[in-house]
Amino acid sequence: MFLAIDIEKKGRVFVHLLLKGLVRGGIPFILLVIISLWNKLQGSVDTSNAYFFNGLIVFFLGLTSVIYQIDHWSFLKQIAAHYLAMLITVFPTLLLSGSYPLNSFVDVVKVYLHFNKVGIILFFSTYFIFKLIRNFNNARAE
Repeated sequence: MFLAIDIEKKGRVFVHLLLKGLVRGGIPFILLVIISLWNKLQGSVDTSNAYFFNGLIVFFLGLTSVIYQIDHWSFLKQIAAHYLAMLITVFPTLLLSGSYPLNSFVDVVKVYLHFNKVGIILFFSTYFIFKLIRNFNNARAE
């Protein structure tokens, strides 16, 4: 009986997080696809493709951002899950986008290194921003 209630609760939490992620990623994706289509209609195919692929990346970022709201996971597990999700979604999107020359395996490695550099910069930037916001809110509440 208790196991069934726990599974049902986790299922509701999962669906709630999934919907939240879809909204976070879907809204900017739709906006960027509209801009992409507009550029395509104007004859600017390269710009259109850039907006579309950036929209995909933003969609994946928004969708997976809810990983950090899984309370029963450790922060390290959240980081690992998010990195793996980015590795199987954003990294291939970067490779397929045409934004990087891919004439050899070395080029793929360069994109992978760039992907990790940007990921580290974004991770630490958002981590410290949210930490500052949390500290500011705690100080204000006191």
